Amino acid sequence: MRSYGKGAPSSRWEHFPHGADAGVRGFGPTVAQAFEQAALALTGIVTDAKIAEQGAVKVRCEAPDIEQLLVEWLNAIIYEMAVRNMVFGRFQVALNGTRLEAMMWGEPIDQEKHTPACEPKGATYTMLRVAQDEDGTWSAGCVVDV
Repeated sequence: MRSYGKGAPSSRWEHFPHGADAGVRGFGPTVAQAFEQAALALTGIVTDAKIAEQGAVKVRCEAPDIEQLLVEWLNAIIYEMAVRNMVFGRFQVALNGTRLEAMMWGEPIDQEKHTPACEPKGATYTMLRVAQDEDGTWSAGCVVDV
């Protein structure tokens, strides 16, 4: 398992093993921050390189519940990475119920700089969980098909 902290003291992300796929999970004091950290975990599947904030992309998505919203969010990131040939390293998420608006900052993929490890194909419902733990920390994660 690979884990990294970035942001608020209790904000962090991790990868967890799942067969040939990759598990991503974000943690934070709010649901929005857990979603941001899950997005960083998704980026961590692609590259370990530092990502410059050369461009910003706005994303909106909606789902019937908060867990499905996580899948929609991660798939929106995967879509934007593919169509824009970019990788993102900073995320700012705002939630209004099961509606999400976010800004993502990143740069065009550079094969030498980023040495992409793999290309995520899509977030799945496998091991999907968005919940608040006993200590108040929110977690948001699922398995990503790679």
